[in-house]
Amino acid sequence: MDSGKMHPYFTGNYVPTYVTIDGKPCEFEGAIPDEFLGGQYVRNGSNLMEDKGHRQLHWFDGDGMLTGVFFSRPNTSSESVQPLFTNKYVETDVYCATKINKRLHPILPGMAALVDPVPSPFRILLSVMRTYVIIFASLFKLIARPIQRVGAANTNIFYHDGRVLATNEIGPPMRVHLPSLKTIGWFTGSKAEGEPACVGDSDAYFGGKGIEGFYKEMTTAHPRVDQTTGELILFHSTFLPPFIQYSIVPAKASSKNEPRLNLPVPGLSSGKLMHDFGVSRHYTVIIDCPISLDPFNLRHNLSAVQYDPNGPTRLGVFPRHSPDKIKWFDTGASIVMHTANTWDECTPSGTRVHILLCRMNSLAPLYHMGGMEAPKSVCPDNPQCRLYYYEITSAITQQWALSSIPFEFPHIPRHLEMTAARYIYGCSMREGNFASQFMESVKIDCLAKIDVKRLLTMGQRTPPVGPEGSVDTRTMQEILCSEDPEDPIQVFALPDGWYAQECSFVPRKDGKSEDDGWLVTYVFDESQLNEEGKAKAGCRSELWIIDAVGMQEVLAKVFLPQRVPYGMHGNWFAENQILDQRSFTGFRL
Repeated sequence: MDSGKMHPYFTGNYVPTYVTIDGKPCEFEGAIPDEFLGGQYVRNGSNLMEDKGHRQLHWFDGDGMLTGVFFSRPNTSSESVQPLFTNKYVETDVYCATKINKRLHPILPGMAALVDPVPSPFRILLSVMRTYVIIFASLFKLIARPIQRVGAANTNIFYHDGRVLATNEIGPPMRVHLPSLKTIGWFTGSKAEGEPACVGDSDAYFGGKGIEGFYKEMTTAHPRVDQTTGELILFHSTFLPPFIQYSIVPAKASSKNEPRLNLPVPGLSSGKLMHDFGVSRHYTVIIDCPISLDPFNLRHNLSAVQYDPNGPTRLGVFPRHSPDKIKWFDTGASIVMHTANTWDECTPSGTRVHILLCRMNSLAPLYHMGGMEAPKSVCPDNPQCRLYYYEITSAITQQWALSSIPFEFPHIPRHLEMTAARYIYGCSMREGNFASQFMESVKIDCLAKIDVKRLLTMGQRTPPVGPEGSVDTRTMQEILCSEDPEDPIQVFALPDGWYAQECSFVPRKDGKSEDDGWLVTYVFDESQLNEEGKAKAGCRSELWIIDAVGMQEVLAKVFLPQRVPYGMHGNWFAENQILDQRSFTGFRL
């Protein structure tokens, strides 16, 4: 990165916020639906604790920060709902150590060092050695506090079996408490730190002791929860053979009937950059993109991340509880960061597995999020990131895009996951593309609702040609000009200069249709930035509640006390989930 150029992670509303707030009342306008009462919207994101100036930075590297709005239920009928704003760092081992001794920051080599196309092996070696020295010194209580795990828990947040868990790729999930957003402890498949011991609990279900155990704790940021069985399905991508471990953690109520699993997934020959996967009611789909992740490449002055644009992407399909029965299916090279939905069906001719995912043809974002220029080999002339469909039987029988518009950060209502849900919601933009080489081209000024059922029917009737084909070939501008109330793609376009983040769906209690509910997201007006594009003191974000049926009306706007930097993934937690959280003995200090 040019030393004279501001790192994109420290410009505009990407800049971390260093002020934490605990339950501050917020003003709002409009009508907040009753379904929001007692619930909380929480978004996780990378928020570096301190700007060290010259360090190689990457958007993925920051400390985890949770930002939530809790809709406090009024005590009497005469009172109004009170939105309360809270944001807190996730109290990971690394965060706690550096909070005590800021001279240790940063403890870990950054993601930028792994993706740098022109790495400096000597500098990286020194950084790794420094990390080992700090960790060992902490374990012997010579400095800070013990650093037993290095996960940042800065990417996603979800609910399973009475626990709210924050995740990222380099450690196990971290349990947190709602609505306080305080940290309880690491969860390794049996129980979380800070929970009372129960009969049958073990210290760890996935992971274990030593270096091998450390790697096996590296858990996907996107686990799946089966709303019917209560099972939590995860994978663990490692640098060591067999490279992928696969786990299932049953809900406590069903633990006698559902087996626990922690098994290898065969068929991989190297470590991979693998972020997400697909899970249906009966099958699991592992997505092996041609992106290897091998830190040992640095010995040969090569980047640890290597993308082969001519290599195949493989979809590995197996019955949920039998990873040893995996079957691999090849398709064209692509990058898949997020899946939208996976479902299966039994037909007279056999089982069909369907998967919707965001298919990207460029790895450039991984580089520009680190302030680096991407190699030309990963930057196609026509960058695309589309909602893509695969049908798999004994082969891949269908594969095409549903729409040509940019589409990422997909969301399906949680109660409809693993079913043939009609609608998928996600983020898009008037101009630019998620696969673009430049971070400034990745700003979300549109939320899209795609009628999957209609577009699949159209595509199966007249399949698009080849993997580049699309059922709906319109541009975003053409869709925005549509006046058809039954258009299969409906878009909520923010006002000029306003930008959103990932949205979540909140269903109406007695909804008449699948889309009868609301979308909730954080938004920011960039007119608050100064002439240099920097966030001024006093900048504030808002939380918007948007009608999901018409995708036009903002029912309510909650005015937050400060900025919410552009971040990763959010989730809506209903009142019953907050009230049904498991007991615990205390918070992390």
